[in-house]
Amino acid sequence: MELSLDLILQSVLLFPVHLLVWLYSVVTFLPWYFLTDAGTKKARSVRIKARTTSGNREGPYRSVDHFDSLAREDLPGKDTLDKLFDSAVQRFGPSNCLGTREVLCKENEVQPSGKVFKKLILGDYSWLSYQEVDTMVSDLGSGLAALGQQPKCTVAIFCETRAEWMITAQACFRCNFPLVTFYATLGEEAVVFGLNEAGVTHLVTSAELLETKLKNVLSEIPKLKHVIYVDQKMGSTEGYPAGLLMHSMQSVRELGARPENISQPLVKPQPSDLAMVMYTSGSTGRPKGVMIIHRNLIAGMAGQCERIPCLGPQDTYIAYLPLAHVLEMTAEISCVTYGCRIGYSSPQTLSDQSTKIKRGSKGDSSVLKPTLMAAVPEIMDRINKNVMSKVREMSYVQRTLFTLGYNYKLEQIKRGYDAPLCNALLFKKVRGLLGGRVRMMLSGGAPLSSVTQRFMNVCFCCPVGQGYGLTETCGAGTITEVDDVSTGRVGSPLICCEIALRDWAEGGYTKRDKPHPRGEVLIGGPNVTMGYYKRDNSDQDFFVDESGQRWFCTGDVGEIHPDGCLQIVDRKKDLVKLQAGEYVSLGKVESVLKNCALIDNICAYANSDQNYIISLVVPNQKQLTALATQRAIVGSWEEICTHPDMERYVLNEIKKVAATIKLQRFEIPMKVHLSPEPWTPETGLVTDAFKLKRKELKNHYLHQIERMYGAK
Repeated sequence: MELSLDLILQSVLLFPVHLLVWLYSVVTFLPWYFLTDAGTKKARSVRIKARTTSGNREGPYRSVDHFDSLAREDLPGKDTLDKLFDSAVQRFGPSNCLGTREVLCKENEVQPSGKVFKKLILGDYSWLSYQEVDTMVSDLGSGLAALGQQPKCTVAIFCETRAEWMITAQACFRCNFPLVTFYATLGEEAVVFGLNEAGVTHLVTSAELLETKLKNVLSEIPKLKHVIYVDQKMGSTEGYPAGLLMHSMQSVRELGARPENISQPLVKPQPSDLAMVMYTSGSTGRPKGVMIIHRNLIAGMAGQCERIPCLGPQDTYIAYLPLAHVLEMTAEISCVTYGCRIGYSSPQTLSDQSTKIKRGSKGDSSVLKPTLMAAVPEIMDRINKNVMSKVREMSYVQRTLFTLGYNYKLEQIKRGYDAPLCNALLFKKVRGLLGGRVRMMLSGGAPLSSVTQRFMNVCFCCPVGQGYGLTETCGAGTITEVDDVSTGRVGSPLICCEIALRDWAEGGYTKRDKPHPRGEVLIGGPNVTMGYYKRDNSDQDFFVDESGQRWFCTGDVGEIHPDGCLQIVDRKKDLVKLQAGEYVSLGKVESVLKNCALIDNICAYANSDQNYIISLVVPNQKQLTALATQRAIVGSWEEICTHPDMERYVLNEIKKVAATIKLQRFEIPMKVHLSPEPWTPETGLVTDAFKLKRKELKNHYLHQIERMYGAK
């Protein structure tokens, strides 16, 4: 009875609000519809975006905007990366190019648990103009040549995302030094393997990585002669191998600026010359070096930039993802090409609430106010959960108004419209978390859940484009158009490539499937790279068709919708056959269960000799701690995670979410282990794009897996 009265009271109180919303919609819709050209945008959302070149549904599929032939370059005559940068310097010379914040103060902050966190107070961004970057690029290239670096011989970079990374890359492109890249979080053994495989003699790195990761293994890299550190100074040079020469980047640039070195002629790259060997962090085994020529990158970026409307000098891009990842690297080169500003950041300093930002001081987004941003789904999921956690802490009235506004705008977005009043009154503060000016976000690296995509659309008031590509395709494959209001799809083929499907009978996917064709995704076009460095088994991943076009076999399973857009539905490596014969897509299970508020990350696991799957979960510390308090469970974070009651409760929540999403019975985990440690690239349990490393996770949690399977 009391519950019914409460509901009646809520309905009475909310009636005026609903009435105002209805009146506002009626009065403002028509003026807004015509002033913003909403009808045209909605028509573009539902238009046919790609069609088959063969005339039947079996493909391949190609963008209708560039159907006759695939785009091979964006700017006439700019067929190598050095020409792109030279053109940008000519057009945008005095404009800001690369920006970095000064560290004003470092402090140690002691947590209640006794742990010490390093906190930073940062100043404003200081900027290098295009002309200043051009001078630094020329001097560094000449300096490397003066140190004996030869054209068409590799230079390696093992460094965090920062301006010096891009300066080094441009210097190598200009001088025809193929650039070998490694993730800054890659383990010592993997870096040593890559440096030796590539025969590197010159390495660019940071003082921190030099001291913490490289110092003890440099003796295992016999061909390495010169190490260039990007910092102003480094610690003691004791303990480094004899004969290895250490240089600051500043000293190498000064060497290159000498008249006798400036005057040396450059050996300019050709479109077919090797531009990069990009070592992937890899979810299994040793890292593989992907060979990328200049023509590949030019084609891939031409396709990517065509999907970003009005890209130009008015844009500011915030750079914080690993530059050794193809998504970030191509995004930054594209921004430089079109005259955008790039402000450097890191995941630990991105927002006011980031872990390294001292409370009360400003994160990078608040200072930079970017208009463009790339992100991996893991980061967007984290933003989603943090904001919704704040909403749950609001008063009843605030929470009700937020929910009402959220649902109202969500319905408008699904129809292809917007809600300007909600943007101004309800979501301005949320949007301010990323500076308040972001006009487009691009998600890549892994599938983005529909729930998170809609959340970002609503709260950050901008389109969120999903992209699909791999290092082997220069990050280019598909990107959703900004007017496409659908979710769960990765868009239509870019103008630089085409998409085909190949039957995978074992997994039950064929091009004849109804209602839509399905199969392994193949990407073909000039953006497809030249294979793996010093690997003889590239033929199983790459092939050339009868017309001479290169193709890459992705290992992902896709479904193509009638408008030509691709949806990734599975991955061949993620499919496990249970004892009773059912196939389970582990990736599908994980993407669904990440919607559970108690889960920060999850790895589904299955043994083929068992009839059920299990899960390893990184719980949300705030949510689980609050739950433990409610149930009078006390102890450290580790003790809470290992408490049997907590495992049972999280498992019940998982089953509720699974039932809501309608997973099959055999797709629902039957047991769970809660991990108190987060999975970061530093732990080696996920890649730099936060993809799960299943082999490493299995080995790390082998004891827990055996426990959940009864030690069978």
